[in-house]
This record gives sequence, structure tokens and C-alpha cells, in this order.
Amino acid sequence: MSKGVLAAIVLGSISSAGVICLAIAFLFYLRHPRTRGQGSRTKSVSKVPLKVEGIKEFSFADLEKATSNFDITAQIGQGGYGKVYKGVMEDSTVVAIKRAEQRSLQGQKEFFTEIEFLSRLHHRNLVALVGYCDEQSEQMLVYEFMPNGSLHNVLSGRYRSPLSFAVRLSIAMGSAKGILYLHTEADPPIIHRDIKANNILLDSRLNAKVADFGISRLAPSPNTDGHVTAHISTNVKGTPGYLDPEYFLTHKLTEKSDVYSLGIVFLELLTGMQPISHGRNIVREVLQACQSGSMFSIIDRSMGPYPSECIKKFMALALKCCEDQTKGRPTMLEVVRELENISSMLPETDTITSESEASGSGIGDSGPQPLYPRRSPYTSTDLVGSDLVSGVIPTIRPR
Repeated sequence: MSKGVLAAIVLGSISSAGVICLAIAFLFYLRHPRTRGQGSRTKSVSKVPLKVEGIKEFSFADLEKATSNFDITAQIGQGGYGKVYKGVMEDSTVVAIKRAEQRSLQGQKEFFTEIEFLSRLHHRNLVALVGYCDEQSEQMLVYEFMPNGSLHNVLSGRYRSPLSFAVRLSIAMGSAKGILYLHTEADPPIIHRDIKANNILLDSRLNAKVADFGISRLAPSPNTDGHVTAHISTNVKGTPGYLDPEYFLTHKLTEKSDVYSLGIVFLELLTGMQPISHGRNIVREVLQACQSGSMFSIIDRSMGPYPSECIKKFMALALKCCEDQTKGRPTMLEVVRELENISSMLPETDTITSESEASGSGIGDSGPQPLYPRRSPYTSTDLVGSDLVSGVIPTIRPR
């Protein structure tokens, strides 16, 4: 073979290899748009804008400006969906912006379906959706901003002074009412499936609002003959420590799964403990304390003075919510009614007794406890949840 033919073959091979490499690089570029860099993200408005009353469509430029180009100092959280930023719009409205990661992006139809679903949820104890952004390679949800952050952070003492019992009870009430709305009044009704302290947010007045419906499921609906199934069969999703044990074992999701998770939040409000910490389970720890007669030893010391009878009834309700078996738990309506009952028992704040005066109250604890004066016996037989007001701690098998 002559040198000319050999050179032509070599050059042809090199050229072919180069073309193949360029084709592979171009395909990778198309499949992974985020590798192009933040500055080159497409900012064209969605070709098919969604028209939902009360929900605004924001451009990428709007939200980029509101967050100073999504600066890290504007980031206030991060979850499975993506990062959350605090944004200040041109009209000075403060919002929370959830920006989807690449792996969380949906098709436009699925994304718009989610927005339409969220736009139908209206309750004072649910975080409200303000708007959205859907531009090529970008999907963002814009919510009302909650200045006091999550209940988890507040209980951790990161942002403000400790919460009194009355405020904790109010937070429990707001959370329960938000979930009750989801179960009974939302259209269609839904099961949240991830109730936890991080998903209960607090506004400027410490009013509780339930957030993050990312893994929510529609509640069972009537079939053609009008019969409603008691559960939904689904893959188990949720947060360890808050997860309904019966749902975990059977994969059968019910509204009582949310009741269990909320019961764990109630125990956090009472004790300041985390659901799982250093191998310790909050339900087991609380049960052991109650059964040994030292319930008040595990009450969060930062709470300040509290009414012992209200504490006992709130504890009984929390543990009733955390029954292992679904049938042993109250409905969310019963939970709300019992919280209203406890709230009605709160005495005036100017009648707090000293610890020394309360030390002989005979409540079964080992030492002096901060108490309000005892009130006359309170009954509530006309309420659906009246069987919860006795203050008797239910029997639950320690896990």
C-alpha cells in the first residue's frame, strides 16, 4: 500500500472519530440542559400559560430578581422537591419560592395539573399558593411567606423565645383544623401523608399552617354503587418517626395515617423531644414516663407555667392518636373537638399559682410542678370526642 493511501485512511479514521465525538457531545448537551450553566437557562415564557383565578404566572426574570439571582443568602430551605428561597417582589410582597431540581421536573401537563389542584385548597390553616413559573428547564411554585419558619425550628429554639402552653395548644388546633379541611372539605378530599413539625409553618402571629403537599394522595372516593373503600393501597412514603406503623406494614393508607403523624407532633409540642433521637422513640419514652407516674418530668421545661389538667388531657389525646392500630385512633374531627374542649378549660393567665403552692396538688408526679388552680370538673358528653377527655392514658404496646 502506498504512503498516500495509508495517509488517507488514517485521516479518514480521525475525521470519523471526531464526528462521532461531536455527535455524542451534542446529544449529552440536549439531555442535560443544566450543564450549560446557570447564566444560559432559557427564560422564554411558557407557550401554553395556565389561567387559574387567583394564581399568577411569574417569569423567570421576576423570580430571579426577587431572589438576587437565587443567591445563597436568599435560600431558606431545601427538600426533596428542590431549594426554597425567600423572594421580595417589585411590589414589596414577600414570598417563598420552591425551585424544582432537574430530577423533580414534570411534564407541563402534570405540572399544570398540580397547580390546578393546589389552587383549589383554601383554608386559613393551609399555606396558600400565590403563583408559579414554568419556563423551559424551570418549574417553580410561589407561596405566601411564613416569617416564623417551621414548628421544628421554633421548638429547637433557633428563632424565637420558647412557646407557652397556650400557644402550643393553638398551634395544635390550627394544624388539626388544616388537616380536617383536607380530609373533609377539600375538593377532592386528600390525605397529606407527610405531616411533621417541618411541614407545619408559623406566620407572624404564630398561627399554624400546613405545608408541602408533594406526596399527598386523594382520599378514597365512592365507586359506582356509592361504596367508599376504607383505604388506599400505595407504596409507603413519609418521614421516619412520623410514619403510621399500620400503613408501613400493610401499605394501606387512610385518613388515620395523618392522625398518627399529627399525634407525634402533639408529643413534640408537649415534650420538646424529637420523634427519633439516639435510638429513642418519642412514643415509647412518653408511655414509659406516663406509666411510671412521672408524666410531668418529660414536659418541655421551656414551656413555663402550665395547667396540669389540660396537660393530662392533651397528653391522653396525643397518645390516643398514636395507637398502633388504626381503629383505636380518633378521627380528625374528634381531634379538633377535643382540642376545643381542652382550650375551653384554660383559666385566665393572671391566676397562675406559684410552684410552692402547687407542690401538694397530688397529680402523681415526683416533685413540684408549675400549675394553674384546679377548676371544677369539666365534662363534654355532647362532643363526638368526649371519650378522650378523661385524661386516662391509653394502653399502647411499646415499640
